[in-house]
Amino acid sequence: MTANLEPTPATDPHTRGAAIGVEGAVRDVVVVDGLFKTFPGPPSVTALHPCRFTIRAGEYVAITGASGSGKTTLLSLLGLLDTPTGGSYLLDGVDVADLDDTTRSALRARRIGFVFQAFHLVGYRTVIDNIALGLLYQGIPARERRVRARAAADQVGLGHRRHARCSTLSGGEKQRVAIARTLVRNPSLVLCDEPTGNLDTATTRQILNLLDQLHHTGLTIVVITHDPTIAAAAERHLTITDGHLTEIRREHATTP
Repeated sequence: MTANLEPTPATDPHTRGAAIGVEGAVRDVVVVDGLFKTFPGPPSVTALHPCRFTIRAGEYVAITGASGSGKTTLLSLLGLLDTPTGGSYLLDGVDVADLDDTTRSALRARRIGFVFQAFHLVGYRTVIDNIALGLLYQGIPARERRVRARAAADQVGLGHRRHARCSTLSGGEKQRVAIARTLVRNPSLVLCDEPTGNLDTATTRQILNLLDQLHHTGLTIVVITHDPTIAAAAERHLTITDGHLTEIRREHATTP
């Protein structure tokens, strides 16, 4: 199955901050309905039980859970790194359930950005070079890649370090480069997997402040974490226990 992979009006780099569709309504970036994942046995294991939730453009959502709770499985499904056993998942209005591998990969490359605990940088290359790598396989001319990489470096506060080799950067600076490498592609959805796991307390606070600033530009962010303090920085908080997803709303939890 093929799909239209061109950016929607609200994901265009010039309009992303508005997070508004052509008719003035905030669009849904993620719509999950009955999504679940079972790994075959024997015995079979249901890592994620059927869940239902929506993430609208510009929302900042945290998903917490203990190790083995199912949050990594959910991240893999949302990031199109794995396929569900059942249920539906719409990403920017595209039903991903029946996509072939090639189309799924193209959709992931065009619409989803990842920020991991490990930085995955090329240490001997400069900040600009590493950021521009996010555009290398999109057929974008070298000059445009450099222009966009410089803008992304400025956006994460590394304009003054753009020509530094990444091997010389601090942990917090390296994570900023990783975030900029994602931003430069103008994704519809940014998935962060324990993005502060390798950072000290002060640097963690700086990265959380950066994510909050990016959220206020209209970026749609989902953070996977085991740390409730990090989750508190998000505007919505989902939690997974033994594969069951619930949403925490102030003093009570409900099924999303």
